[in-house]
Amino acid sequence: MARASSTPLNLLGYSHQQLVELLAQWGEPRFRATQLIKWIHQRGVIDFDQMTDVSRKLRERLARETEIQVPEIGLEKASSDGTVKWVLRLPDGNAIETVFIPEGGRGTLCISSQVGCALDCTFCSTAQQGFNRNLTSAEIIGQVWLAMQRLPAPEGRKRAVSNVVLMGMGEPLANFDAVVPACQLMTDDNAYGLSRRRVTLSTSGLVPALDRLSEHTDVALAVSLHAPNDALRDRLVPINRKYPIAQLLDSCRRYVEATDAHSGVTFEYVLLAGVNDQPEHANELAGLLRGIPGKINLIPFNPFPGAPFDRPQEADVLAFERRLQKAGYVTTVRRTRGDDIDAACGQLVGQVEDRTNRGMRMFRLHAELPQTDRRVS
Repeated sequence: MARASSTPLNLLGYSHQQLVELLAQWGEPRFRATQLIKWIHQRGVIDFDQMTDVSRKLRERLARETEIQVPEIGLEKASSDGTVKWVLRLPDGNAIETVFIPEGGRGTLCISSQVGCALDCTFCSTAQQGFNRNLTSAEIIGQVWLAMQRLPAPEGRKRAVSNVVLMGMGEPLANFDAVVPACQLMTDDNAYGLSRRRVTLSTSGLVPALDRLSEHTDVALAVSLHAPNDALRDRLVPINRKYPIAQLLDSCRRYVEATDAHSGVTFEYVLLAGVNDQPEHANELAGLLRGIPGKINLIPFNPFPGAPFDRPQEADVLAFERRLQKAGYVTTVRRTRGDDIDAACGQLVGQVEDRTNRGMRMFRLHAELPQTDRRVS
């Protein structure tokens, strides 16, 4: 929590325990942290003067030394299917994207954890923008705060957002120290009160961080797998070269055991035409995941400009799904939502001042792939 003396602390991203520790330094009792959490996250109040059950002395000190800085909306756009996308501007000139997806009796908020992404997955538009920095806890939870304030509650429900997924821009486990307090706020009964099954963290496979995660939170886990063997995954998800599939799956087993997550792991698999969507890939995937509780979420590739991949045919997607279901796996196909506003899975780009010098990577990859069927394997 170190800071320059002239910079106010942004309390928006403070977990309950972090607030307890801060206020204890000021000689304030523990219950004051609970009061602040409720005002900020349950009631959406960011003006200290309106926090009427907090002592005037504390309110004055909070106003002098802290702030509650919420995201600035650069763009709000609604899709024809009800999906809403926000482009949120950051003080350093970067921008991130957040997406709300209503469907049936649920409303899922997809939030970002970094400005861009450094993992360089070849099928993801976000990755092609490069990487600038990690988001702060306030910038992460601020996306949830914003959606809760902006979206009207559907009839019969207390709020529009019922689920949160860390599947937007960035790799959450690469920003561990900011993501964990944000997850704690989402599941805190005095903040957003979401059950652990309704908050999902998606990772491409940073094994050491995943092994630490269960010590701090027990949210649901999703793994961006996308290939049934190391040779192919090395090409599609480069972090696999450091943490290959066997290490990743062992870490998944440990997380499920440590968190007592009976629902297991959601394995995400983007289907790329002629690359990883063939019957032999489905058979290999079925054998690979045997014995790990969970389900498989198939995601037909969502194209973006310059991508060296194609979306598979619907018949191939359904055949892949049936093969996995026949092997005994709960398997679903993610319906494309918000593609008319570039809000579909893999399409989030925001505005990233790239620090990775990666501007020509997609051009080189496209040149390397055969132009007949664009196969990677």
